[in-house]
Amino acid sequence: MRITEITENKRRYMDLLLLADEQEDMVERYLDRGTMYALADRGAVRAVCVVTGEGDGVLEIKNLAVEPGSQRQGYGGRMVRFLREQYAGSFQVLQVGTGESPLTVPFYERCGFRRSHVVKDFFTRYYDHPIYEAGHLLTDMVYFRMAL
Repeated sequence: MRITEITENKRRYMDLLLLADEQEDMVERYLDRGTMYALADRGAVRAVCVVTGEGDGVLEIKNLAVEPGSQRQGYGGRMVRFLREQYAGSFQVLQVGTGESPLTVPFYERCGFRRSHVVKDFFTRYYDHPIYEAGHLLTDMVYFRMAL
């Protein structure tokens, strides 16, 4: 298993990025200003992640996506551990915003994140269509944080 930084042609991973953020213009808002990583295992990319510095010592996971056939095999958790190791000492806080979903919330909590704050109606204001995950309509963006 190897994690590498992607510095060129980030859009070649758009199909994978759209698994975590399904509206392309929303991905475009952070893709160029973010640092992107790809996790490869057994000759194939299994996961990608984009992080951005948000000021005041905060590093934010903007996108963390695992290829569908590779989900629930530890790749997402490995990416979070990598970020903690990579950015410890450079940032004080790692945060992530996600919808109130039974798939993503427990994952981030297992990784050690704790609820921080909520941005009301984020998904209904900024997306051009309703976003559903695991049958749940996403409305609010829930932020989670952990110390680095």
